[in-house]
Amino acid sequence: MIGLGTCTAQRLRSDLAAFVLALLTVSAGNPAWSEESAAKGAEFSGTLIKHVEGKNYQAQVFAQGDRIRLEYKYALKTDYGYAAIEIIRLDKAETWYLLAQRKELLVTPVDVDDVLPVRPTLPGEKERVLIGDATAVGRPAQLFEVQTDRHGRVERFFEWVDVEAGIVLKLVSRDRDWSVEYERIRLSPQPDYYFDEPPGYKKRASPAGPRVQG
Repeated sequence: MIGLGTCTAQRLRSDLAAFVLALLTVSAGNPAWSEESAAKGAEFSGTLIKHVEGKNYQAQVFAQGDRIRLEYKYALKTDYGYAAIEIIRLDKAETWYLLAQRKELLVTPVDVDDVLPVRPTLPGEKERVLIGDATAVGRPAQLFEVQTDRHGRVERFFEWVDVEAGIVLKLVSRDRDWSVEYERIRLSPQPDYYFDEPPGYKKRASPAGPRVQG
């Protein structure tokens, strides 16, 4: 498994996790996405592609309500070894990194700077305008223009929201060379064990979160 450098790995983990949480919660402007279904949360799997500054990064995503599993093509290197799988458990406010070689589960608090709050808008959202009907990943979608202001940084996005499920299929920045989108997506129930502690793993707590190294 190939490891990512410090800055690249941290940005990739942050952006992918944040985007997937947006997929689970976004519903603004979509009447087909009821409060009841939003409360239950979407279940799906897919291949997520992140593009930044001319480079592409990839992760397999499995989502079940407030539980998310990310399987990275390029593993994250922590102080305790490589972690190719990350499990986000919002119900426990924890993030788990699977250290397969050590049979350990690196447990850290969910970092609010890394993931989106459970709400139907982007972090720091100031304005949302519906542009009209569109298509993304071969699925009917609604296209929005969204403006955010996060920590004094104003940014504009195009956002494609699935008409049927209310999940974000594609998000593109208008102000930098950055985007995240699905190459493939399948709406289907996910196995519970994908989001559980692996059998035989020992927990290792890390209050400040893993320090990703180059």
